[in-house]
Amino acid sequence: MNILFCCEFYAPSIGGIQEVMQQVAERLVSRGHDVTVATSQLRARTFTELNGVRVVGFDVSGNFVKGLDGEVTQYRHFVSAGNFDVVLINMAQQWTLDALIPILQEIPSRKILIPCGFSCLYEPSYTAYFLQMPNILQQFDHLIFHASDYRDISFAKKCGLKRFSIIPNGASETEFAVENDPAFRKRWGISDQERLFLTVGAFTVDKGHADLLRSYLTCDFGKQASVLLLNANVYIAEPDKRNSTASETSSELLTHHHKWDTAESRQDEATIRAILSQTYHRLLDFIRGDKPDHNPPPFRDEMQSLLRQLNQPGTNKRVVVTDMPRPELVQAYMNADLFVFASHIEYSPLVLFEAAAAGTAFLSSQVGNAHEIAEWTGAGMIGPSLIDHKGYTRIDSKPFAERWVRLSNDGTTRGELARNGKRNWAARFTWQHIAQQYENVLHQVCAAPAVVGGGSPRC
Repeated sequence: MNILFCCEFYAPSIGGIQEVMQQVAERLVSRGHDVTVATSQLRARTFTELNGVRVVGFDVSGNFVKGLDGEVTQYRHFVSAGNFDVVLINMAQQWTLDALIPILQEIPSRKILIPCGFSCLYEPSYTAYFLQMPNILQQFDHLIFHASDYRDISFAKKCGLKRFSIIPNGASETEFAVENDPAFRKRWGISDQERLFLTVGAFTVDKGHADLLRSYLTCDFGKQASVLLLNANVYIAEPDKRNSTASETSSELLTHHHKWDTAESRQDEATIRAILSQTYHRLLDFIRGDKPDHNPPPFRDEMQSLLRQLNQPGTNKRVVVTDMPRPELVQAYMNADLFVFASHIEYSPLVLFEAAAAGTAFLSSQVGNAHEIAEWTGAGMIGPSLIDHKGYTRIDSKPFAERWVRLSNDGTTRGELARNGKRNWAARFTWQHIAQQYENVLHQVCAAPAVVGGGSPRC
């Protein structure tokens, strides 16, 4: 098959959709298919092909609500005249779908949409957009959902749509096939006596880092020392914007915690300190307000205050903020005692599948389909959470902290969750398994009669 994937961002950009599209695209190429990705043009992208996948960048930005700018006409022509057997678009509310809405019926290829959660469904500014959505969905030959119970699939069912499949997310069988590296803790200055917690997510308000730090601050682990690794990718869309210049002050909140006791750990000190320095330089840029649209002043101020409180000398809790290279992050997953997650808005978070793949139990807010991932993998628990009228989740800080402490102290339960997660991930949630499901759907769609027209809205 000649397949086109359309997604707002793709490698070298970092993010959940990017990861899903790359993992699936490359495996489809390995199965003999031709795969092209249409995506945003990035200055950091120095390639037009990656692992057999052709990558075509367009200088387009915006969406239906904010307006579309750039090479919209060129993108529309590329999709409609590209002689693709099937076009798969990942996510509504962004330009690779929204730019095609006026010409959907003119695209001769079979069309598949992954709605990807409808995160703005309850936002007043998106009311007109979602009034059009029933007609838009009906012009697709097939829909793919990552959850069996979430706002996007509920919307589609209400519209009477039945041409859909549920394909979960997953984690890489290649990345997580490595052995646990016993030297990881030494490299990062973490003793064997400290309980190690990990959270992963871009440094934005909606990832809930401030909520998680507040909860961590109230956790009572008694005399048990602990460290929370907060792996925060700061620049998501434009990796080339990362500032690699180290700063003398960039690790000011962390300095007193990093002791290198052995020759083996001292050998890696320069590398680890460089990572910490570069990460914290970028992090402090955000805290100080260089990206006010992403992180408003109250968030920046609170993060700075929480990090200072938690990293005071003499306490038995501390936070290390970093942006690890991917192989090292995999080791962080494997060496953690517990993965914790407090995001405000998600669809089907990859990090929970990755915790399961690493054989690490997780505690998550009730965000996206986290409850379903906990059931599917058997790897985690859902902590007390509050969901507002717009569908945004907040952990209930004190009860969440109590659940955190109980799970941290219950090694038997954590061990059982970890084993369940590793076993179920290997059986059902590797990208190899997931890619096979995508391939099955693509074949099914190409073999079925094409959908003609959009019809009238039924919801």
